[in-house]
Amino acid sequence: MPEGEAGVKAIIIGGGIGGLASAAALVRRGWQVEVLERAPEFTEVGAGLSVWANGVRALDALGVGEAIRRHAALEGQGGIQDNRGRWLARTDQAELTRRYGPTVMIHRADLLAVLRAAVPAEALRSGVTVNGVRPDGTVTHSAGESRADLVVGADGIHSIARSSVWPDAPAPRYVGYTAWRMITPPVPVGESSESWGAGERFGYVPLADGRVYCFATANAPEGTDGGGLAGLRRRFGGWHDPIPALLEAADPGAVLHDDLYELPPLAAYTSGKVALVGDAAHAMTPNLGQGAGQALEDAVVLAKTVDGPSGLDAYDRLRRTRTQKIALRSHRIGVAAQWASPAAVTVRNTALRLLPGSSFVRSLGPVLDWTA
Repeated sequence: MPEGEAGVKAIIIGGGIGGLASAAALVRRGWQVEVLERAPEFTEVGAGLSVWANGVRALDALGVGEAIRRHAALEGQGGIQDNRGRWLARTDQAELTRRYGPTVMIHRADLLAVLRAAVPAEALRSGVTVNGVRPDGTVTHSAGESRADLVVGADGIHSIARSSVWPDAPAPRYVGYTAWRMITPPVPVGESSESWGAGERFGYVPLADGRVYCFATANAPEGTDGGGLAGLRRRFGGWHDPIPALLEAADPGAVLHDDLYELPPLAAYTSGKVALVGDAAHAMTPNLGQGAGQALEDAVVLAKTVDGPSGLDAYDRLRRTRTQKIALRSHRIGVAAQWASPAAVTVRNTALRLLPGSSFVRSLGPVLDWTA
């Protein structure tokens, strides 16, 4: 499909980060796009996310990098502490930025608003539920049936696009721990930090407007009641400062609770005229902070390859190996971070203390060195 050819059209299923980024990338290359979102409006509940240097470069390639920087805080990641506040590993943020570029912290709703503004308003169709997708580019949905030269499945870990085109693909699997997210009113916290206990973690990151994004995990059977803010206070209220103050400042209605799932490796991300991006292709645990970044990379690479001689085969080749390696690495970090036995926690914490800070910076090279 030659770049900018009149009439080439893409249907994007899902109006999240991967879907809107894919739409923005294709629009920049002359495609007509239609974004189908099942929610009544293109909105997002309140949570924060880190966009590492590779994701920031993808945003620059989409033409929205400067707009993102205006809404974001440059993140100064302090490192990892234990639940008493003793440092296990410190991050050399200056060296990390010098080598790879900045990491930004942004409210998810702000990121989506910037991406949405890069897509023609008439291309956004909310309240449309997709029922099925065929490799020939046909999409059946609650408003009828549509056809396109490209269908982008950006509809998340429980993707209809994936289950329609790859009915035998492995189902998402529970990773063994559950998660909470919330944004608190402004609380003095200084630098970002993540604290590891025995089968539990708590992290916090300041946002640009002074509010603080908090996240926590705990080993639990699938479907366990999260207990809300009261449960978080019972779990983490005795941890080091400023965690008790953050929990005290939080609004019970602001706490989001979700079990965490990941997608086993798929044999392909493309079939016919259909391509998967983001969580629909490679849903991963949040331990590397790469969910958004990999979706943004997907969008940039998809738009660049779909018009080329190898088309979607090139997209699959370029994205599948990279994203599955990152997903595996994130999984392994989560396993160690969630160790619960006292002996395992002691071994883990001792090993972290012995590692030089430079090794962490170097280890991120394969993840953060990506360029558009």
